Amino acid sequence: MTPKKTTRSRSNDPAATRRNILEVAIREFAKKGLAGARIDEIAAQTSASKRMIYYYFKGKQGLYLAALEESYRNIRHIEGTLRLESLPPDEAVRTLVGFTFDYQSHNPDFVRLVMNENMHHGRYLAQSASIKDLNIPAINGIREIYARGCEQGLFRPGLDPIDLHASISALCFFHVSNQHTFSLIFKRDVMAPAAYAQRRHNVIELVLRYMLA
Repeated sequence: MTPKKTTRSRSNDPAATRRNILEVAIREFAKKGLAGARIDEIAAQTSASKRMIYYYFKGKQGLYLAALEESYRNIRHIEGTLRLESLPPDEAVRTLVGFTFDYQSHNPDFVRLVMNENMHHGRYLAQSASIKDLNIPAINGIREIYARGCEQGLFRPGLDPIDLHASISALCFFHVSNQHTFSLIFKRDVMAPAAYAQRRHNVIELVLRYMLA
C-alpha cells in the first residue's frame, strides 16, 4: 500500500505563490503587528513552506516590508485605472475622494498596517527602495487635476497637492481607524449603510468646497 503524501503541494507559479504569501502576511501583520505575527502561522495559511517564505523575503522583517509595499501598490494601481485625467476637474475630485473613502473602508487591513508602521515611526518603510516611486503618481494625479481646475477658474490658487492628498487621506482614514470608538461614544454605527453614505458624501463635499474658487 502506498503511504499518503503529507508534504504540502508546491505551486509552479512563483508569482502566484508570492502573492498568496503577501495576502496572508498583510492580514496577519495588520491584525497582530510585526511583533505578534509569526512566520509559522503565515506559512500554515498559505500554499508555501516556511523555508519558501524565507527564500522569497529573507525573514519576518523583509516580509513585513514587502507587505507594506504591496498594500500601497494595490491602492495606487487601482487609482491608476480611474482615468481621472479624462474627467472634468470637479468630477475628478469627487471620483478620487469617493474611491479613497470606499477603498479604505473596504480594506481595513491597509489602514491597520499603516497605523502599525506609524507606531514604528516609519522605520521599516524608510528602508523601502520603491515606496516613493509608488506614491509619486498619487501626488502627480492630484497636481494635474488641480492645475486643470485652476486654469478653468474652478479652483482657488495657492493650494499644495501634497496637502490636498493629506486632507483626503486623513478624512477617509479616520472613518476606518476610529470607527469603533466613535461609534461607541456617539451611539452611531458609522458603517451602517445610511450613515456610511452620508459620511462619504460629506467628505467629498468638504474636500471639493475647500478647493473651489
